[in-house]
Amino acid sequence: MDMRQMEYFLAVVDCGGVTRAAAQLRVAQPSLSQAVRKLEKDLGVELFHRVGRGLVLSPAGEALVGPARSILREVESAENAVRDVGAMRGGRIDIASLSDLSSDPLSVWVAKFRRQYPDVRFHIEERDETADIVTLVRSGACELGILALPLPTEDLVGEELIDQQLVLVCPPGTDARWPDPVPIEALTRVPFVMGEKGTATRDFIDRSLRRRGVEPDVAVEVRQRGAVLPIVLAGGGVSIVALRSGLDAMLRGGVVRELSPRLTRRMGVIRRPGRMTQASTEFLACARASFEEFATSIAALMSSGVSLVEAAKLTRAEFDRRIRDDNARATNS
Repeated sequence: MDMRQMEYFLAVVDCGGVTRAAAQLRVAQPSLSQAVRKLEKDLGVELFHRVGRGLVLSPAGEALVGPARSILREVESAENAVRDVGAMRGGRIDIASLSDLSSDPLSVWVAKFRRQYPDVRFHIEERDETADIVTLVRSGACELGILALPLPTEDLVGEELIDQQLVLVCPPGTDARWPDPVPIEALTRVPFVMGEKGTATRDFIDRSLRRRGVEPDVAVEVRQRGAVLPIVLAGGGVSIVALRSGLDAMLRGGVVRELSPRLTRRMGVIRRPGRMTQASTEFLACARASFEEFATSIAALMSSGVSLVEAAKLTRAEFDRRIRDDNARATNS
């Protein structure tokens, strides 16, 4: 095997076929097909099933995807070690994340990093269960895994990143129903909209409520986390979500309340032992800086008597204004 074969193989996987892969790599389609066939011959296995004019990964091909990505990342890391990588003129970051963490805070971190390093690409795999994230990282299919604590660090490296604040989101027009903050004990017999039982987020919320003597009354259980807030905003119940997601609900009239005691989930990152790519190293540094800036602003506002939710709302409005100004300057330059 050589690096070109690995690159060609992954291009066919990512593009879903030889024609699109050849166009992306800017090589002749026959040359790409020949390289893939030679790789299959060298390995002594069939990597793709030929179905009509299309290609479908065989079990052997699926087994190769993770190691192939890992090999290319190691090669990139070795090359970067002997050249100036400060310019960040390329690279790809493969991240596995719990589904709800991909929307907050991962999406914010990715967007901020891309504004700074527009040539770096991302591929994000969402999963609902911690074990699936671990499998993707351990196999090499993804370099980083974003999880809630406790971090599974057996044969992996784990690092705590941030504390994620969770808030209560209620239907529009129910302001008078909810004190601010809402005592967790007051949530007894309140109908909840939640993700599926057995997922990391659902299990965390269930445990947190039960520790305060509240047995969750799950009126609506939905597989797709993205459906939770629309159901709440339409009057289907209440839910507990990340603070930033709560701010999104406020824009649509949702009533958002801090919980008492505060409900906080610590999250972190896992990776395989060894050297990280320069892009991933810079990304984690950017993520930490982004969170620290957000948290510092909120803390400063709260010290003047503003509530957590209001402080987060004001902070986000300021950050959004900066982004608009930056985008406008970039467009006009």
